Amino acid sequence: MRIPCPLCGPRDRREFYYYGSEDYLNRPAPDAPPEAWDSYLHLRDNPAGITRDLWYHETGCASWLLITRNTVTHEIRDVALVADRTAPKPAPRQRAAT
Repeated sequence: MRIPCPLCGPRDRREFYYYGSEDYLNRPAPDAPPEAWDSYLHLRDNPAGITRDLWYHETGCASWLLITRNTVTHEIRDVALVADRTAPKPAPRQRAAT
């Protein structure tokens, strides 16, 4: 599989480190309940088809990439730098009852 790095061009997959689902970019708030942290750390889907995953260009430009690909055909549909991604706004905190 060849991955088209936005900074280095097409590179062999062995130059990259696969980290996992893009879910890792959506970290729970520090005061989130334990169930949210358990889900974030341990529960992952294993879909056959289109996924969005994090890859690190370890032997290249040292960039984190968000890659949209088909896990069945290995077709890569999109590659974006994680640094260019707009972070989602955190959910508003609820006030403690007084």
